[in-house]
Amino acid sequence: MSIPIVSIIIPTYNRTKYLALTLESISLQTCQDFEIIVIDDGSSDDEAKLLCKRYEKVKYIKISNSGGPAKPRNIGIQNSKGRYLAFVDDDDLWMPNKLEKQIEILDNNPDFGLVHSCCEVIDENGVSKDKIVGRPGTLGLKHGDVSLRMIGNWTVMMPTSFVRKEVVSKVGFFNEEIIPALEDVEYWSRCSFETKFFYIDKPLAQYRIHSNNISTDNKKYLHLPLYLKNVLRQQIASEKISKKQYYLLLDNLCKAQITSVKTDILVTFKKLFLLDALWFFRKNNLKMLLYLLVIKK
Repeated sequence: MSIPIVSIIIPTYNRTKYLALTLESISLQTCQDFEIIVIDDGSSDDEAKLLCKRYEKVKYIKISNSGGPAKPRNIGIQNSKGRYLAFVDDDDLWMPNKLEKQIEILDNNPDFGLVHSCCEVIDENGVSKDKIVGRPGTLGLKHGDVSLRMIGNWTVMMPTSFVRKEVVSKVGFFNEEIIPALEDVEYWSRCSFETKFFYIDKPLAQYRIHSNNISTDNKKYLHLPLYLKNVLRQQIASEKISKKQYYLLLDNLCKAQITSVKTDILVTFKKLFLLDALWFFRKNNLKMLLYLLVIKK
């Protein structure tokens, strides 16, 4: 059997109806040189297994429930054979030319290790909500060496992520100790210090919004800045950033933490002091906090 160009990694859990639509969107890709690895995170039945048997390119792996997508993605990485890795969740859809476009970009741009795009939002029934997510205000913001402007500000839209296997080999696995829904932000932040990102300002995927999205719990994001601070510590320890850059990025995380103040004011204050004991002396942090608490309704 020939080695595929792309390994597509899909974690799933009790969502066979949506998974079927995801697999169908992949089967319609204009580029067909891929393998699909579906990692079932302990679903309560065998419906996903039976579904996957219908697709020749699918390898199905079932594990005990881990409580989140990090471990399934890591198992998918371990079982992958392609020189490129693409990640998609079991409720999102791909545009037909996604893989072809991303392969072409990385093949022709060896200095870039990851390509991503914005997403069109659809509802639980697959109906477009006429909304685009993941599009930056300034197009260059998400393109090139993004390491000093990404962390604390934005992340890669998961269903559009497409990365060289060699980059993943350097970065390592998704952090399985992180609260589910935060692990992808932490992972792509780590990747940003290893390679340049190529941003396409055209939706290559459809991101589904529904009641069971694990990313809809805003309280989880109260903990994100501290996880990202650990990423910064790793980078300064490996001398990939300077001390000055460390504190500039740490200030970004403080500002990100401040924006969560209305979710839980006490937790926000506690996290701010854990991030930086002198956060209130940093430029505009206190002003921003007072604005959110007193002025903005």
